[in-house]
This record gives sequence, structure tokens and C-alpha cells, in this order.
Amino acid sequence: MHVEHVVRGAGLAAILALGASGCASATTAPPVPASGSTQPGPAPATTPAPPAAATTAPSNRPGAVTKVLVFVQENHSLAEMRAQMPYTVALGQRFGYATAYTAITHPSLPNYIAIAGGQTYGITNDDSPAANPVPGTSVFGQAVAAGKSAAVYVDGMASNCATSDGGNNYAVKHNPWAYFTGERAACDKYDVPVDRLGAAIAGGQLPNVGMVIPNLCHDAHDCSLVVADTWFKTWMTSILQGPDWKSGHLAVVLTADEDDQSQANTVLTVVIHPSQKAHVVTTALTHYSLTRLYEEVAATPYLFRAASAPSMAAAFGLPLG
Repeated sequence: MHVEHVVRGAGLAAILALGASGCASATTAPPVPASGSTQPGPAPATTPAPPAAATTAPSNRPGAVTKVLVFVQENHSLAEMRAQMPYTVALGQRFGYATAYTAITHPSLPNYIAIAGGQTYGITNDDSPAANPVPGTSVFGQAVAAGKSAAVYVDGMASNCATSDGGNNYAVKHNPWAYFTGERAACDKYDVPVDRLGAAIAGGQLPNVGMVIPNLCHDAHDCSLVVADTWFKTWMTSILQGPDWKSGHLAVVLTADEDDQSQANTVLTVVIHPSQKAHVVTTALTHYSLTRLYEEVAATPYLFRAASAPSMAAAFGLPLG
């Protein structure tokens, strides 16, 4: 299938980035918004355009975001996450968080596909890639094609780009790149077990477009949010000591794929970057805004609904490279 996309216009104005800082110990929870979510209609038609020119060298401007690493948790609302994830909430209060960020639908898989591909491709179930082949382009594949780096680090996965469940509580429905059939070679190379993440952090080799997928316990699907919070803290402790963070070029995002149908699909979404100082964002954002953020950071074309989604970079005032 030919993937339709549009290329954005001029980039956001650069914002002076502040120095890198660590995590605060405060645990006061952010407020719970009253707003809900709405289901999108069919993907709008777009006019195909050539991909944006690739820039392989990172910006030398201090604090410019050239890398984004997204952690995805499972099946809990904003209210539940703020009550049971003290470390994550403390990061949100120290840096930034959104009060009106909503997932797209239920169940899990179409939300992951939406983040990665800018639309759900009509998927309404959690079945395997064999049942739900996606013939389009992902944010990971388009980054690689543009000469940028991409990686998905998957907890519990026994082998690269595994297309069936197994390993240590690995669920393929939470690994979106494995569904994009035209990108299997890149997925086989860059969709890797989470054991590879530590070396990437320590070596300053985190990708321009990255995602971290916990296993079914560490994502709070089968275990508690406290367990998920502790697992995230372990990785963030390393990230905050690593060269990518210290350079100011890395932004880290934590969100959830969906809620448990208790809060109109509103989920806690935290944005961690030195430019953020107790920043509470009330703009209505969605997973398509996250798709767009990947593309804004990597300077790649918008995929489908990302083109019209509210910009996370603009909402949070992130300085782009």
C-alpha cells in the first residue's frame, strides 16, 4: 500500500534550553482533569509529497531535542497512575506533564499502531501480526529511511522483532514495529531485547526515534503500578546519568496505551527534558500528537492523523534540533 503523508512547513521557533537537572523527590499528585476523549473519524485524505531532507548530524545548539525515547505503560487512567506511581509523578512535577492527553481507542494494539503509524489501520483487536499485517510506514521505518536512527527496546522478548508471544511475559500486541510488514528487515535489526538499552544509554547511543516496551508485569498489565513505577525508575536513574541526557538532546516521554475505561481514556503523560520546569500542559493531546513529536524530532513527514494532531513540541515548548 502507498502511504500518504504530508511534509510540515517551517519548524518551531527555538526555545532557550535550560541546564540538565535530576529528579525531585516530591510526590504530590497532579490534578485529575474532567475532560474526556473523542473517537476520531476516518483518516483524512492527504497529498503525497517527497520526504523531508535527512540531516544525519545532530544539532550543535545546546539543549536542542534530537532524540526522543518513549516508555509505554498499560491500561490505567490518569487518576490511577498519579495515585500509584510516585516516582513518575515526581518527575512530572519536576519537569512536565499533560492533564488532557487521551488514548485513541480500546483495546491495546490499535493504540500502539496509532502511535507508530499515525492511524489504527482499522485494527480493533489484539491479535498477532499474522492476523493484522500493516502494509504502511511507521515512524521507526521512516526515520531509518531518512538516515536517522531508530530502535525499539522490548522487555522479555527472546529474539529480535518477535512476531509471537513468548520469552519472559512478552506480548507482541505491545510491539508495534513487528506489525509493519514492509519494514521487517529494519525491525529485525533494530527491534531488540531490552538488554541492549543499558549499553545505548551508557554509550550515548540512544536513537533519534526510540520506544521502550516493558513486559506484561513491568507495564502494570499483570502487576501493580508500583512495580511499573519502580521498573521505570531503574531505567530513568541510568538515563539521567547518561551522556544523551547530559547533552540536553534527549527528551523522555512516559504514557499509557489506554486506560481501563474508567476515565474516558485519559492517561498520565510525562515529558522529561531540561527545558521543562514544573510545566503543566492543559492542551488536548492524543497518541497522534506523540506520532507527530517523533516526526518533529526526526524531521520526517507526518503520517496521516499526525498532520492535524496538536503538536506536543509546541504544547510543551520543546526546543527542536
